[in-house]
Amino acid sequence: MEAEEIIHYISSSIKQTPVKAYVNLTEPLDFPRCTVFGEGLSKVVFGEYTDVFAVLNMHKDKVKDKVIEIDRRNSALPLLDISQLNARIEPGALIREKVEIGNNVVVMMGAVINIGSVIGNGTMIDMNAVLGGRAVVGEHCHIGAGAVLAGVVEPASAEPVVIEDHVYIGANAVVIEGVRIGEGSVVAAGSVVTKDVPPHTVVGGTPARVLKEKDQQTSDKTSNVASLRDL
Repeated sequence: MEAEEIIHYISSSIKQTPVKAYVNLTEPLDFPRCTVFGEGLSKVVFGEYTDVFAVLNMHKDKVKDKVIEIDRRNSALPLLDISQLNARIEPGALIREKVEIGNNVVVMMGAVINIGSVIGNGTMIDMNAVLGGRAVVGEHCHIGAGAVLAGVVEPASAEPVVIEDHVYIGANAVVIEGVRIGEGSVVAAGSVVTKDVPPHTVVGGTPARVLKEKDQQTSDKTSNVASLRDL
């Protein structure tokens, strides 16, 4: 997605504050526009904050006790429906709508993937990695734990991060907006990459600089494990 598309999509979306309410009642109540589960006077109510609280506040005398769960406020985007993905998505990963995820991708616990990101086949996004808006990651890459690919929804003129195929990004590395990491390259852990990296190159440091051309020893140390991507 282009930045302008994302901005329009977010600005025109209906902002939502969904809640889950566990309610014990003294008399039956209706909750219009909500989804209600449960028998008798104990209910679990799913709905928009204003709809749920309109009923609860109007009928306080009929509410014996309640517990309300709210995990977002005026949210512009829902999370991605992952039910049909041919990928392994572990608990605690946050993936927003309008993200493209290829086959046999692995997204580990705590990873955050923002709107407009694209992840190619067989890539692993490790624990607590962050893919900012519109980040593009190629096939068979490894984005290390805690790594950050800067997002570029704002400003709209900025170019996205592009990670080409077979790239290894070390833990806690940061790739600044507009940077392209060439095919088969390696970014050392903790590096801050501020300019493009040629293909098959090893870079490291803050800011990152070329350390050497990728050799067989480096390839062996950074090779992907195919069995981890099997479903």
